[in-house]
Amino acid sequence: MKAYIGLGSNLGNREENIRKAVELLEKSPGIRVVKLSPFYETEPVGDIPQGKFINAAAEIYTTLFPPGLLAVCRNIEDALGRVRTVKWGPRTIDLDILLYGEEVIRTSELTIPHPLMHEREFVLRPLSDIAPDAYHPVLGKTAQELLKELWKL
Repeated sequence: MKAYIGLGSNLGNREENIRKAVELLEKSPGIRVVKLSPFYETEPVGDIPQGKFINAAAEIYTTLFPPGLLAVCRNIEDALGRVRTVKWGPRTIDLDILLYGEEVIRTSELTIPHPLMHEREFVLRPLSDIAPDAYHPVLGKTAQELLKELWKL
């Protein structure tokens, strides 16, 4: 299955954190990273004072089902020192499953497509770089179309 992962970091060596996360994704059984976007420096979202982020997106092929892929992402976050104390707070690394094929999943643990991706340039811009035609099955639009709509706001 083709899936897309959003990556972000705003603590420590931000670019190195993303590179390490991609390396750990690549080393995970059942995952092959096929594309990585350029890195973008972005402003944080929300009211919590914190430094700027580096964001990127990766296209992967995976044999894992979404819960297994989520577990791998969380394990990578833990391995790279992510501490979950404040929602939307500073973090060494953040991995979000943006899209998983054209699946729509809503559970207490996981929502795919990512519920806020269409509102976030820091997600759509790197995603559009590597997969402009990536399809949002709920909104019925591509990543590139969603990015253009966001820029018009």
